[in-house]
Amino acid sequence: MSFIKTTGEKKLMLFSGRAHPDLAESVSQHLGIELTPTTAYDFANGEIYIRYKESVRGCDAFVLQSCTSPINKWVMETLIMVDALKRASAKRITVVVPFFPYARQDKKGRGREPISARLLADMFKTAGADRLMAVDLHTAQIQGFFDGPVDHLYALPLLASYVRRRVDTTQVAIVSPDAGRLRLAERWSETLGGAPIAFIHKTRDPDRPNQTRGNRVVGDVANRVCILQDDMIDTGGTITKAADALFEAGAADVIIASTHAVLSGPAVDRLKNSRVSEVVVTDSLPIGEDQRFDKLTVLPISTLIARAIREVFDDGSVTSLFDGHA
Repeated sequence: MSFIKTTGEKKLMLFSGRAHPDLAESVSQHLGIELTPTTAYDFANGEIYIRYKESVRGCDAFVLQSCTSPINKWVMETLIMVDALKRASAKRITVVVPFFPYARQDKKGRGREPISARLLADMFKTAGADRLMAVDLHTAQIQGFFDGPVDHLYALPLLASYVRRRVDTTQVAIVSPDAGRLRLAERWSETLGGAPIAFIHKTRDPDRPNQTRGNRVVGDVANRVCILQDDMIDTGGTITKAADALFEAGAADVIIASTHAVLSGPAVDRLKNSRVSEVVVTDSLPIGEDQRFDKLTVLPISTLIARAIREVFDDGSVTSLFDGHA
């Protein structure tokens, strides 16, 4: 069955883009429904065609798309999927983007720059989305860019639970890769019983993306297992330099914990050749066989997404999934 009905005749239907079919299939299994059959293909010039093979009239539609590389293609596919649902009379449309595209472009750092994250939110709204759902937004302010409800999910309970089983938390220090993510480090500390917090003071080069010019550890990490946490790993340059700085400051070990494994370009080589003992991520983005290495641990996130979808469909509380940390 490709939908769920309640006694009030609400109908939940799940739709998957082509970017990460494994995640969509896993979410559908947790929900106990089949993915709605969809025809999707590219024309010779790269234009995308979408058509649903079942009626969607009056349904509560959830469109799941993990915007991986080539990111612009999957953004466009998502917009077309939403437009098709709106024109086919879906009652409510929720766009589920575990990794929100363009999230790092959330403000103007210098003159004549765009705020691309706001543009993406506007595009989803214009296409017909009534609601957005994302996991670990790069900055919380992105929730205010969309004119409608935004469900901000957190992978912290999943990642922290794994870390708790992996190490003695009395010997742990939580490390933020920059001062801007200290609030998340505080939540990690609360979850792991009050572990001390440190952060990396870094200087970015505005003319060279994905690169920093200097790292200094602020806080005591000597003889501790450092949990270096961030929302994403892109090229791996920033996070591996931060790990080097922690070892230079006397850290006993470093474990990287990140939600989104973007893993662009040299990321895999940098991570597997680094001194860190483990890199823990979720499968919010597809991770190919060529991107996997011995130090990499991938935790499934489909249960979290499925539970959030169920709460939204049942008009329940998404916040309750995170014990008040939402």
